[in-house]
Amino acid sequence: MTRTQQIGVLIGLVLVAALTLLRVSDPPLLRQIRDITFDEYQRITPRPFQNTPVRVIDIDEASLREFGQWPWPRDRLALLVQRLSDMGASAIAFDILFSEPDRLSPRTVMRDVAGVDPSLLRRLPDNDEAFAEAMEGHPVVLGFGLSTDGTYRPPVKAGFAFTGESPFNAPPRLVAATPLRPQLQIAATGIGHISLNPGTYSSVVRRIPLLLTDGEQLYPNLAIEALRVAQGASTYVVAAAPDAPNTLTSLKVGDFVVPVTSTGELWLYTSPDVAERYISAGKILAAEGPPADVSAAIEGSIVFVGTSSAGLQDIRTTALGQNVPGVSMHAQTVEQILSGRFLSRPDWADGLEILAIAVLGIVLVIVTTFVSPAFALLCGMLMTILALAASWFAFSQWGLLFDPLALIVSGSIVHFSATSFRILVIDRERREVRRAFGQYLSPSLLYRIEHTPGALRLGGDDRELTVMFVDVRGFTSLSERLQPAEVVRFLNTLLDALSRHVVANEGTLDKFIGDSIMAFWNAPVDVGDHPRKAMRAALQMRETMAQLNKADAFGFGPEYQVAIGIGIHTGLACVGNMGAEARFNYSAVGDAVNVAARIESCCKEVGFDILASETTAMALPGFALLDAGSLGLKGKSSRSRLYAVVGDEVEGGSEAFHGLLHAHAALVEALQNHATDSRKRLAAVRQKISPFTPTLADFYRRLSRRADHFRDIPIEAEKPISEAG
Repeated sequence: MTRTQQIGVLIGLVLVAALTLLRVSDPPLLRQIRDITFDEYQRITPRPFQNTPVRVIDIDEASLREFGQWPWPRDRLALLVQRLSDMGASAIAFDILFSEPDRLSPRTVMRDVAGVDPSLLRRLPDNDEAFAEAMEGHPVVLGFGLSTDGTYRPPVKAGFAFTGESPFNAPPRLVAATPLRPQLQIAATGIGHISLNPGTYSSVVRRIPLLLTDGEQLYPNLAIEALRVAQGASTYVVAAAPDAPNTLTSLKVGDFVVPVTSTGELWLYTSPDVAERYISAGKILAAEGPPADVSAAIEGSIVFVGTSSAGLQDIRTTALGQNVPGVSMHAQTVEQILSGRFLSRPDWADGLEILAIAVLGIVLVIVTTFVSPAFALLCGMLMTILALAASWFAFSQWGLLFDPLALIVSGSIVHFSATSFRILVIDRERREVRRAFGQYLSPSLLYRIEHTPGALRLGGDDRELTVMFVDVRGFTSLSERLQPAEVVRFLNTLLDALSRHVVANEGTLDKFIGDSIMAFWNAPVDVGDHPRKAMRAALQMRETMAQLNKADAFGFGPEYQVAIGIGIHTGLACVGNMGAEARFNYSAVGDAVNVAARIESCCKEVGFDILASETTAMALPGFALLDAGSLGLKGKSSRSRLYAVVGDEVEGGSEAFHGLLHAHAALVEALQNHATDSRKRLAAVRQKISPFTPTLADFYRRLSRRADHFRDIPIEAEKPISEAG
């Protein structure tokens, strides 16, 4: 891992940690996005409306036109209670506040008239008393609202039993309530709060608090109080987590168990607003009595009395995006409980989502930094699809709510940031590598350098290299005959054609020195079987030179053949970036480099185009190699055995080469022993060279004069070889 990659990973992990902590803090914006996601799920598959025994008695526009504006006198509400009771309603719940005296009551009206006898006032009817008398003995539930003033607490008509830890501080806090008329609260069978979303930031009703608390007493909401009264139950059973104080899990209302959030809220699984849910209050109060179908619908039903009139401002927004009367939300609460279709968000959902954000972020940082942004994008898209699919499956099958959006958004931010860092920093370094090495290395080697940590640091390493030197024979005399522009054109044609074979065989082009090429294998990264690859490059250069000369690519005419010499040696050298921090070259230095250069110089003396050291030859079993003798190399105190490279493994395995090799060995033995039949054996060898490279002719022509190269004599005693002949 490079230092830049380390910095990229560190920055990425810090970003992941920040996004994870942001999700832990769960700011309002994230909660709002999460709620909108769950709303969309409900819009795709809303809870279907079922004809359950729940109805809304709607004080609608038609009722107000017939019976006058609101508020109605409470003797009319008394009539409403009486008729609903007569029709067999199992519970009658008012989503209406009765906190002040009825201003339309005769007693209240006459009290403001001057001079009225007080005894007469006492004999006048009071609508609140009439309403209370109508409620007596009937299953009526009244609602109370929340207030921030006063100390009033409504009476609780039911008992509470508890399992688990204390639940008294779990539900939303009740500071104070709007007072009920004394005679009404005494006559009511049940009392529940009518607040749908106290203390929430959204106008959309998604969760309804089934309980409120003042720290000492729990207060039910209107819907579950109506459900309790309808069943004739006297007690709620509140289940709390056994090892977590103030954490609710469920609420039992009569025969129904309702799963709740830790604060006692019900996730409302909304049904579309349909006309079948509503019955106009005017039909109940009609002088001729309610129609038969209305009576049938009311019988055995829990009825909620409220208003859909826009002027009375009790309109709420559901998760489906519909504007509905607030009273219908209470009715839907009971419908949902009766149908058994619940939504729930497990307590461990937050932990799972936080863990998923952290894990996905770490994976994307690592993949983007070390593999590729494209693969990281593919991983991110796959995880996005899996998150959406898992979230939707959990919702549709089990009513579980898991948020996929926070994971998707966090993953997108991490991927974009990590990709940007890679493009701006990491890939910039790799582009610099490409500019520096692209013309000297094969694409496969270049890729490996890009992904090798520390490949471009200043300094060197000792490595075993196979080094090659290539030189043009007779270049000095040739350049004297040419114009400078022609010399440049010649060199460009030649060096371009030859250097391609170095790159193609995973070699590194070190430098061009006039008419010479220096190359090496096994650096800057490991190259397996590097002597063999270097030798293949040399043999391909031989073929290329033959083709160039045949095609007269240099324009010198068919009578002039350009020749090259190639020297190859395998040994230890120091390779690395050499120079200054601001400007350096990647090169190799050391004894192995010097030996390869000296071997290339020996090509002139030996009369052959490709010579390899004994070290390289030993690494090339099967190649067509001939012993070229032991020559003194400049700067070396002892002679070095060299080999003429005739061909590759194919030629080395041919019968023709085996015959040549046998004849060559016999010739070498004769030279070593001063045998008198050396000329005869040389002639025998020359008869076998025709299938091979033409340069063998010159090789054997010079061989007879190089007998000392095959004998064990000091370098100083060797005779210089004439270039003639």
